[in-house]
Amino acid sequence: MSGIEWNEKTFSRFAYLNDPRIEGSKVAYTLTKVNMKDNKYESTIVVEDLETGSRRFIENASMPRLSPDGRKIAFTRANEEKKETEVWVADVHTLSAKKVLSTKNVRSLQWNADSRRLLVVGFKRRDDEDLVFDSEVPFWFDGMGFLDGEKTTFWVLDTESEEILEEIEKPRFSSGIWHGDAILMNVPHSENGKPTLFKFHDIYLWRDGSEERLFERVSFEAIDSDGERILLRGKREKRFMSEHDWLYLWDGELRAVYEGPLDVWGAKLTDGKVYFLTPDAGRVNLWLWDGKAERVVVGNHWIYGLDASGGKALLLIMTATRIGELYLYDGELKQITDYNGPIFARLKTFEPRHFRFRSKDLEIDGWYLRPELKENEKAPVIVFVHGGPKGMYGHRFVYEMQLMASKGYYVVFVNPRGSDGYTEDFALRVLERTGLEDFEDIMAGIEEFFKLEPQADRERVGITGISYGGYMTNWALTQSDLFKAGISENGISYWLTSYAFSDIGLWYDVEVIGPNPLENENYRRLSPLFHAENVKAPILLIHSLEDYRCPLDQSLMFYNVLKDMGKEAYIAVFRRGAHGHSVRGSPKHRSKRYRLFIEFFERKLRRYEEGFEVEKILKES
Repeated sequence: MSGIEWNEKTFSRFAYLNDPRIEGSKVAYTLTKVNMKDNKYESTIVVEDLETGSRRFIENASMPRLSPDGRKIAFTRANEEKKETEVWVADVHTLSAKKVLSTKNVRSLQWNADSRRLLVVGFKRRDDEDLVFDSEVPFWFDGMGFLDGEKTTFWVLDTESEEILEEIEKPRFSSGIWHGDAILMNVPHSENGKPTLFKFHDIYLWRDGSEERLFERVSFEAIDSDGERILLRGKREKRFMSEHDWLYLWDGELRAVYEGPLDVWGAKLTDGKVYFLTPDAGRVNLWLWDGKAERVVVGNHWIYGLDASGGKALLLIMTATRIGELYLYDGELKQITDYNGPIFARLKTFEPRHFRFRSKDLEIDGWYLRPELKENEKAPVIVFVHGGPKGMYGHRFVYEMQLMASKGYYVVFVNPRGSDGYTEDFALRVLERTGLEDFEDIMAGIEEFFKLEPQADRERVGITGISYGGYMTNWALTQSDLFKAGISENGISYWLTSYAFSDIGLWYDVEVIGPNPLENENYRRLSPLFHAENVKAPILLIHSLEDYRCPLDQSLMFYNVLKDMGKEAYIAVFRRGAHGHSVRGSPKHRSKRYRLFIEFFERKLRRYEEGFEVEKILKES
C-alpha cells in the first residue's frame, strides 16, 4: 500500500467531526470535508441509529439538534444568496424537512421537552450600510466583527405552526437555555454602566412574559437544566477570569458537583447525573458525577465533544496522531466511526515523547516528536508555544507539528506556568509576569530536551506560536540568542495598544499584564517592541486582517520597527479570517499558510538562505 506524503494540502484529505448529539439510540453530528477546488468547507449532518447501524445524511447543514422524543432533528443551513441563516426541522426516519425560520444570525438551538418548541438564540444589529455606531464596549469582537449596537435575541418558535411565540431582547453576549417551560438567561452584569464581561453575570428566569432574577453578579453561568435542577459552571465569584471553572447544581439551594483542582471545559446534566470534561496535564478526560465525581474515561487523548442521554455519553476523541472520531461510553468506551482510519494507515505519524523537568519552583510537563534520523545525523529543532497563556499542549492533534516532524525536524512543546490542566495556582502564576518565569520554563524545557536527544542540533533552533504563542515568539527573539528563526502568528508586540485595541483588552490585558495601563511599567517592559534592538534572528510575522483579538497593529508595529533597525523581518497578512484563521481560514488560505511555514524554516534552519521570496513560494503551492 503506497503512503501519503505530509505537505501543505494533506489537511484537506481528513474528515472533521463536530457537534455530537445523542437521544435514545439516535446520534447526530456534523461531518466537514475540505473542497480545495471551490475553496470551501462542505458540512453534512450524519444521523445514525446505534441499534441498526443505518446512516442518513443531510447536506449543506450544521448545528444538529435531536428532539427529546427522538423523532425530529432541527438544524441550520446557510442561505448565502440572502445572507441569512435558515432553521429547518426534519423527520428523523424519512429526513423529509421543512424550513421553519429564516433570520440573519443564529447562535444556538435547543428543543423544549415537548419536542415541539425551539429556543433560538441569535442577535440583531443596526446594520446601517454606511456606518457602525456604538455606545458600549467592546466595539468589535473576534469572529463577530463590528457589534454595531448588538442585542441578543431569544425566539420561542413553534415548529408546527412555524410561528414565533415570544421574542425577547437582552444585552449583547447574553445566552440562554430552557428550564422546563421557562427560559434561563445569562446576562453580563453591569456596574456603573460598564459591563463586567466574561467575569460576572446576572441569571434570570423568564416565564410567561415576566422575569425573576435568580442570581446577581455571579461568576457562573447556567449551562444545562433537566427542568428541575440547573447546572451551573463557574464560581460564585472570581477574582480573575483565568481562574478555573467548577460545577454546581441549583434547585433552590446551591450545592457543589465538582470544585477542582482541575478546570471544567464542558458538562451535561441528564438522568440525574452530570458528565463533564477536564483538562489534565495534556489530556482531556471524561468525569461522571452520580452523587460523587470520578474519572470514567481516562487516557492519552483529548476529548473535544460531549453529549449525554439515557446513561450514555457521546464523545469526540482525538489523539496526538489521529484526528477526532466518534465514541460511545456506556460503562465501556466503544469507537463508532473511523472516517480517517484509511488515510492514517498510509500516513506516517509521530508519537509524542513525554518528559518532566524542574523549572525554578515547579515541575513542568514537556513533550517532543522525534523525526526519522540516520545514525549520528543532526536535526534542526522547532519549539512550539501554545496560546493563552491559559492554553494547553499534550495529546491533541496539531497539524503543523506532525508536518514538521515528517520534514525531519524535532518538535518540542511544553506547558509552562500559566497553562491549563493543572492547579489554579499554576494557572495564576503568570498574571502580571507574562514573559518572565513562563519564558524561563520554556527555556528550561529546551535544555532538558537537549539532554535527552543528543542528535538535536542546538545551532538550528526555531520557535513559533499563535496568539500568546506569537507573543512568546516575539519575546523569545528579544531575550535569547538560542533561536535562529521565528514564525510569530497573531502575536502581541505592545501590550498598551493591545489593551486599548483588542476586543478583550479592557478586561484580559489588565488581568494578565496589570492594572492602570497608562501608568504601569509592565506595559512597556513586557512588550517585545521595546526590546527590538536585541533581535538577531530572521522573523516571519503572519497575521489576519480580521483578527480583533490580537489586531494587526501588533505584528505591523513590530515589523516596521524591526525593518527600520535593519533587521531581517517579513510579514504576511491574510485579507480574511479571524484570530483562529490558522485552523478556520478558507482551504486555500490554510494551504498557503502551511507552505509559508514549511519554506521559512527550510530556508532559515536548513539551507541558511538569505531573503524569502514569497511570490515564488506561493506559486509553487
